[in-house]
Amino acid sequence: MNSIDHGRTIDWGHASSDYARYRAGYPPSFFNRIAALGIGLPNQRILDLGTGTGNLAREFACRGCKATGIDISEGQITEAGRLAGVQGVQVDFRVASAEQTGLPDRSFDVITASQCWLYFDRDKAVAEVKRLLASDGRLMTCHLAWLPRRDAVARQTEQLILKYNPDWTAGNLSGRVACRPDWIHEDFFVSAFFVYEEPIPFTRETWRGRIRACRAIGAQLPPSEVEKFDAEHAALLARTVPESFTILHWIDCHILALKD
Repeated sequence: MNSIDHGRTIDWGHASSDYARYRAGYPPSFFNRIAALGIGLPNQRILDLGTGTGNLAREFACRGCKATGIDISEGQITEAGRLAGVQGVQVDFRVASAEQTGLPDRSFDVITASQCWLYFDRDKAVAEVKRLLASDGRLMTCHLAWLPRRDAVARQTEQLILKYNPDWTAGNLSGRVACRPDWIHEDFFVSAFFVYEEPIPFTRETWRGRIRACRAIGAQLPPSEVEKFDAEHAALLARTVPESFTILHWIDCHILALKD
């Protein structure tokens, strides 16, 4: 964690309320694509690492999977369980780390990690994934992120984020994604990969909430600074965008299989 944002403390529990309400997760196009690649099929046993408020795990449960979600943040897991109850789906949510889940050997067909692999001790997480996956299992890592170099609203929002949190290191992303992640070493091979772009709809309120729920703001700044940031962000949006608009995002996915 010391390599992320110059070692600033990250506590997703502080952002759990906004996270649950405003980080809606991946669009239907993503789930259609991974289903065509054999991920998220009925009766699959799926473990979602760093599940947050359970966006992936809950969608998998809706699609008939036997879903489990873990996160180190109790606040995130509390919200995940609440949202599952609202949806009427069954997900086994637990407070646990990706490096030491406490789950049985060979108990999952698929393990997923959305926008969270960078937070893990990778060597330990890889060892745990190898222990948990069935012999023909798959690890899926994926990301959903805005494109500030091509979307003016995202770019202006990032400039404001950096005013309040200059230590944030996740800005100005290009959307270029390597076909083979550099961390997989000799443990996995890439069985499938895709990256594509999609405009994601927002209102001024939901974009403000989405940004409050990002790492640089809700998970790092004290509440008084979050409030000041949000007020300035609201004024910026009122000057520059209509009530409803879209933000261009990229979506990427690597599906990895264990080497023999």
